[in-house]
Amino acid sequence: MCGILGVVATTPVNQLLYDGLQVLQHRGQDAAGIATAEGGRFHMHKGQGLVRDVFRTRHMRNLVGNWGIGHCRYPTAGSAYNAAEAQPFYVNSPFGLTLAHNGNLTNTEQLKQDMFLQDLRHVNTNSDSEVLLNVLAHELQLASTKYQVDAETIFKAVAGVHRRVRGAYAVVVMISGFGLLAFRDPYGIRPLVVGRNDTDQGPEYLVASESVALDTLGFKMLRDIEPGEAVLVDVHGRFTSRQCVDKITHAPCMFEYVYLARPDSLMDGVSVYGTRVKMGEFLADKVPVIDSGWDAVHTFIRIPAGIVLASTAFAKYPPYMMVIAGLIGGTLALTSHAGKSTNRLVINHSPEPVSNWTHSAWNDISGVGIAAMAPFFPIVTIGLVLVLFVVTVFIFFKALPLIRKTLSKTSKPKK
Repeated sequence: MCGILGVVATTPVNQLLYDGLQVLQHRGQDAAGIATAEGGRFHMHKGQGLVRDVFRTRHMRNLVGNWGIGHCRYPTAGSAYNAAEAQPFYVNSPFGLTLAHNGNLTNTEQLKQDMFLQDLRHVNTNSDSEVLLNVLAHELQLASTKYQVDAETIFKAVAGVHRRVRGAYAVVVMISGFGLLAFRDPYGIRPLVVGRNDTDQGPEYLVASESVALDTLGFKMLRDIEPGEAVLVDVHGRFTSRQCVDKITHAPCMFEYVYLARPDSLMDGVSVYGTRVKMGEFLADKVPVIDSGWDAVHTFIRIPAGIVLASTAFAKYPPYMMVIAGLIGGTLALTSHAGKSTNRLVINHSPEPVSNWTHSAWNDISGVGIAAMAPFFPIVTIGLVLVLFVVTVFIFFKALPLIRKTLSKTSKPKK
């Protein structure tokens, strides 16, 4: 899981890419990078850490140009500790390419071997993104019949990538002197959207992993990039697209809707918010089957806060309109079924004392509801009080000789 951005604008894009990566930070926190272009030269800075930690003012000043790409990394291939695997990646031939990739290739080792033995290319890291970049570079070189690149050559090269590469990939690529390329695997496993912003100087285009980046940066969403499709925006803002595979099968990753994406995003025309609410409602219908032998579930504990929408929807279903407890920023908070954070316990329609409640926990990693009796809260509270009492008594008796000695000194008459 990673977040990617690509933009062709009429003004400098360094700040826009930085802001966009901040919006997509939830998709990857291990590394971040930005590459821009001015004339025929790329400018790039990348490193390990959060976006706010990787980029300083001195770095932003050097990222000049009106078009560029950005990436925030969650390592699913290669090493999380290798700074060389931060993206974007760069290769100088043919034409000069920089690439940012979201996804996982399933035939990486075979591609690496082919790269070395047949394409005579060296891959320097364990990142499948670098492999993907070299496959694209090789296919672009094969498709080129002249020293200048054109749209027909690029679309032919993307079709070659689809033939060779297996797995999930949403990609943005800068082609030096030409423009921005974005494409998606034939199954549409990883999301990719494109938006437009009309200015007095001309249209601007932004490609991003999630529509929330378009919304916050002032771009109007045009559509999702289709599975197998390639979109090309040249440096003058001319937009073209083409389907690069003969047969597509739309099979997006369901985990985007469960966990990865922000709830205010739209993916393939489907609201992430709406899907998570539906998941909670579906679970509410299924809980009586899971909870055979017990009465209604009265408390919904979300682990962690990412599943708040599903838990809220669950809590609204009678007779489950009870307390939702969860972790917000590492702090335990209690939330009413309306979703508003509160510092007091809100209990709706609870016919039983707290000690007899049935608790259901949704783990947003597995998506499984678990119903079980949990009368442990009063026991834990009593235990903590007893421990505190014992510690207090122990400290008092340890300090008692010192107190007596001090009092005896102060009570002696002065000579």
